[in-house]
Amino acid sequence: MSVLAIEGVSLALGGNPVLHEVSFAFAQGRVTALLGPNGAGKSSLLSCVAGLRRPDAGRVTLDGAGVTALDRRERGRRIGLLPQDGDVHWNIDVATLVALGRLPHRGRWGETDADRAAVARAMAETDVEHLARRGVERLSGGERGRALLARVLAGEPDWLLADEPLASLDPAHQLDVLARLRAVADAGRGVVVVLHDLHLAGRIADDVVLLNRGRVVAAGAAEAVLTAPLIARTYGVAVEIGRTPGGHRFILPTARA
Repeated sequence: MSVLAIEGVSLALGGNPVLHEVSFAFAQGRVTALLGPNGAGKSSLLSCVAGLRRPDAGRVTLDGAGVTALDRRERGRRIGLLPQDGDVHWNIDVATLVALGRLPHRGRWGETDADRAAVARAMAETDVEHLARRGVERLSGGERGRALLARVLAGEPDWLLADEPLASLDPAHQLDVLARLRAVADAGRGVVVVLHDLHLAGRIADDVVLLNRGRVVAAGAAEAVLTAPLIARTYGVAVEIGRTPGGHRFILPTARA
């Protein structure tokens, strides 16, 4: 079982502290949501977990090794990142974009049957098969988001990190992406996702790291963290918490606290 851990991570950007001694151990087979108001440090923390930023203090480890010390191909095979910006610098078609997710796995003989199967599976899972030959510049924001998720899924990483993967998606595709993240975790891999929507976080998250101004307010099992008092303290809003007839938890902001 792989272990991805944050140990006392602190970070400043442009001289401004954004993370203060954050610690948490992520578990495979579970979805962990990073939550908090704007400016809480969620995306900065995810970039440290992905090995894109080196903390000023503390460390992020994958099975005991610092993630920034891992060979880039090894890190790419084990940690897949879906960034928030979704920039694609060339007008390649969607099939080519998704196939880029296999680059860390490619050997000297190029693309294999396993690579092609992984790409086809990822495109089917994200509903972008019909976009295979469309250039990325002709995609809507939601289509691009799904294509970028397919690229990460094609790499079949041990850990999938996603920064606001539901942005620009309509409600149906939001539910599709949540189901896909749930399936990744249920298959035994780890999922760490930055979200803004408390209701959708309550629907998918097994664990939650709740941040405010770069500090951990609470961390642990979602039902223990996503409580009305902690949400009011962190977001400044009152909420109604309950369950739908189908058994899904809902969290509905009702007023400023």
